[in-house]
Amino acid sequence: MKQIYSGFLTFAQSKLRMSDVIKLLPDHVINQIAAGEVIQRPASAVKELMENAVDAGSTKIKLIIKDAGKTLIRVIDNGCGMSDTDARLCFEKHATSKINTADDIFSVTTKGFRGEALASIAAISTVELKTRTKDNEAGTLIEIEHSKFQRQEPCQCETGTSISIKNLFFNVPARKTFLKSDQVEFRHIMEEFHRIALAHPEVEFTLFNNDEQLFHVLSGNLKQRIMALFGNTYDQKIVPVTEQTNLVSVSGFVGKPEYARKTRGEQYFFVNRRYIKNNYLHHALQSAYKELLAKESYPSYFVFFEIQPGKIDVNIHPTKTEIKFEDESMIYAILKSAVKRALGQHNVIPPMDFDREGAFEIRPLKKTDIIRQPQINLNPDYNPFTEEAKINLKNAGFSPTSRNEPRRASQSSYVQPEIHAPELSIHKETAFQFKWHEQWTKEYMVVATGEKLLLVNQRLAWEKIFFEEASTALQKKENLPSQKELFPQTIQVSAGDAAIITILLPELKCLGFDISDFGKQTFILYGTPSGVESGASQSFLEGVIENYKNSTESEIKNPGNAFLAKSYARKMAAKNTKVLSQEERESLLERLFSINSPDIATDGKKVFIELSPDKVDSWF
Repeated sequence: MKQIYSGFLTFAQSKLRMSDVIKLLPDHVINQIAAGEVIQRPASAVKELMENAVDAGSTKIKLIIKDAGKTLIRVIDNGCGMSDTDARLCFEKHATSKINTADDIFSVTTKGFRGEALASIAAISTVELKTRTKDNEAGTLIEIEHSKFQRQEPCQCETGTSISIKNLFFNVPARKTFLKSDQVEFRHIMEEFHRIALAHPEVEFTLFNNDEQLFHVLSGNLKQRIMALFGNTYDQKIVPVTEQTNLVSVSGFVGKPEYARKTRGEQYFFVNRRYIKNNYLHHALQSAYKELLAKESYPSYFVFFEIQPGKIDVNIHPTKTEIKFEDESMIYAILKSAVKRALGQHNVIPPMDFDREGAFEIRPLKKTDIIRQPQINLNPDYNPFTEEAKINLKNAGFSPTSRNEPRRASQSSYVQPEIHAPELSIHKETAFQFKWHEQWTKEYMVVATGEKLLLVNQRLAWEKIFFEEASTALQKKENLPSQKELFPQTIQVSAGDAAIITILLPELKCLGFDISDFGKQTFILYGTPSGVESGASQSFLEGVIENYKNSTESEIKNPGNAFLAKSYARKMAAKNTKVLSQEERESLLERLFSINSPDIATDGKKVFIELSPDKVDSWF
């Protein structure tokens, strides 16, 4: 007992000597930490401010951006505005007008409800707020810096709210360092603008970037909004989809298969007008296009779900782009069925036409019909080896041969490969020589070199060759050969994709594209890289855009060994994956073995494998 008491006393004394280490953090530190999760980049702040403007009942919303949001983000609306008390309280942590109890989360219909956004924004920027309700003659001006109120006073302003965010992340240098280039950050802002503008076609939106007006979309219906954002050509590219059930209502538009693109650009799901990301529903929609799409092509879609708020959970992630459905499998089936029916109703899926010429006549069998066995007429005296028969067969397109004549190979017959015996030097500057080479399949060729056999992957070989050519051209800023279009092509893209093409114009010209900006998200294509088939240019550009979106900042900034050279190489290689002639094979081998590391492809795979006699002996 004495030992127990002594141990307790020692523990108590040690606790008295230790100072307390757990502390409550100040509010501005808490807000700054929370801002890292809620406000990840300028586009996150744009999303929160524009959603607040929508929740305020605005009919007109103006977004002003400078330096991709790093210098200025301003949102001006004509909504209900705020009183002077609410204007100050809205910047407090978890201050919101959207909910009162925890149960309200499962019936919320507004965009926001957590009360985190404004407090987080105020912790990492300088904020100026002007707001007025329609019942007040004077408005309220508030200025905040680093979560500290600098000024609050009456002011003259229009009904509604104007909020400006300046110097975002000024006190979080680590976060500011990890921001991407202005072009990349502005592209994310454009994506948020598109999502909110699509969700509310009844609201008028305006977007200014660096004092230039990019968008002014008037209120209207959904189809008019799609055309205003992505171009008038969408009038012919989309078909309506609609479905009404007790569980969910589905509406919107889906793209026609022939206009599917190599990029995933215009793909939008909205649940109760809230933009969401859902791979499961994307699979449902994609599967509705089964056998209608080319490989690696993606249709556009603008699909809206209306569902009872109690049957979904939006409180999953701070960005609120992830949603849990009560019965997701049923919504999957409803969406797939609705899209398939929409495509069928608008003759996107070819119907079965039983009235066409040459169709079988199908009718009920009558009692008076006489059933006869089919008859085959044979000529027992016919001899196919007479001169007259040979002439008749030859005129009919056949060439009979006798048993003593060598059989002629048809197009589908196997032809013994011709082996080229002489040794040929592929390139004077290399030590590579071959005895013979032959096509195996359209993907592979076999090359004999000394005592070794090479099995060459043609696609990867062409990729390596074109990649080296593109990298050299980009590094030296030299233009590859270009072929002029007989009729210049007009290419219209979304605003986000137009911004990417504008950034890449100098590099695209190095690769052989003669392209110019025509304005309003439209480009004129006068020439394409030598070898690109006419009509395939837009597909190539779409592939470049998709790769750009998926590339890292270091890949984008690298002028030679970058995504653009890879995109060019893959596209050019794809069209050359075919059965080659002898001259084409020799040209491929010559170009391949004249570059550095010909055995390693752009993605690290082997371009060819070697088979030595020792390796073959081991198999036996």
